[in-house]
Amino acid sequence: MTPSISSKLPNVGTTIFTVMSALANEHRAINLSQGFPDFAVPKALLDAVDRHLREGHNQYAPMAGLPALRQAIADKTRGLYQVTIDPDTEITVTSGATEAIFDAVTSVVHPGDEVILFDPAYDSYEPAVDLCGGRAIRIPLQPPSFAVDWDRVRDAITPRTRLIMLNTPHNPSGTVWSSRDMDNLAGLVRDTGILVLSDEVYEHILFDGLEHPSVLRHPELSARSFAVFSFGKTYHATGWKLGYCVAPPSMTAEFRKVHQYVTFCTSTPMQHALADFMVSAPEHWQRLPAFYQARRDRFCALLKGSRLRFVPSSGTYFQLVDYSAISDLDDMSYARKLTIESGVAAIPVSVFYKEPPAAKLLRFCFAKDESTLERAAEVLRKL
Repeated sequence: MTPSISSKLPNVGTTIFTVMSALANEHRAINLSQGFPDFAVPKALLDAVDRHLREGHNQYAPMAGLPALRQAIADKTRGLYQVTIDPDTEITVTSGATEAIFDAVTSVVHPGDEVILFDPAYDSYEPAVDLCGGRAIRIPLQPPSFAVDWDRVRDAITPRTRLIMLNTPHNPSGTVWSSRDMDNLAGLVRDTGILVLSDEVYEHILFDGLEHPSVLRHPELSARSFAVFSFGKTYHATGWKLGYCVAPPSMTAEFRKVHQYVTFCTSTPMQHALADFMVSAPEHWQRLPAFYQARRDRFCALLKGSRLRFVPSSGTYFQLVDYSAISDLDDMSYARKLTIESGVAAIPVSVFYKEPPAAKLLRFCFAKDESTLERAAEVLRKL
């Protein structure tokens, strides 16, 4: 007799990113759904990986990450956010930002704790809370502005609130928090035991002169925050699954207790290569805003002849579009139809919500070669 299994995540299936990419592959559609670039990793970074592979840097790295990489992160953070962090006690290199988010939640959330999330929320957030026996309190951000209702956040805080999770620049909406948002958050958690988890994986992808308001810039927030970042997003290498977490020493100590039993460490030659490249080529991340704004502007210009309505994204490499002038179908059904019948894959925005709004929105990824965007837009203009 086969033993029965009681699922710890009974409401979780295959992620929408896997589903839509598989559907795109099946129908040979242009894949603007899953968030990965289709252009090359910088050649100098690839050369550094090759060099470290051949030099024999192929065994376990230190659990917290290579010292040289953690030092490079600390140096960059000091220059970028005007904050000094200790590479030995406040930085941990992880196998992607998703692992860092899981480790952070698992290290501080206990059964019965409440965790405030902002909807639409990335799909890994709530399962991490559920696995800890916590309860996700989801506060909706309403389109088209996706602005935070701070009165609603205040009303959601209870004695059981343990953690507030935020994401800026925000996936999927492409909006960016302001320094005033950070001040509002600081005011709400002041004189409480509430911690913050700030998902900042798109820290370098902001447009029109906007500045990233990292929690690390805000002394009150940095003292109680896990700040999570992604090498994959910054260096066009999402398949490397490399990220890191910055947190105060006491929080980092708890974070590492989980990290050491989830992955222990991550790819050694990649860490060596990234340490080299961060020092030798800071211009790479410095140029990212302009690099991606050119793609955003091009994609939006190509869509102007369509019946899709949109406000240009303020950050990330995603663009939301409203298709209500084209179809009355719900967004999941329309995303499938668009992939199967028209050959362009997108992500339905409702999957990021607990209680989706009435808006008919799709998310397109514009981190693609210009010819790919042109082919996709040619199809979308005919809808």
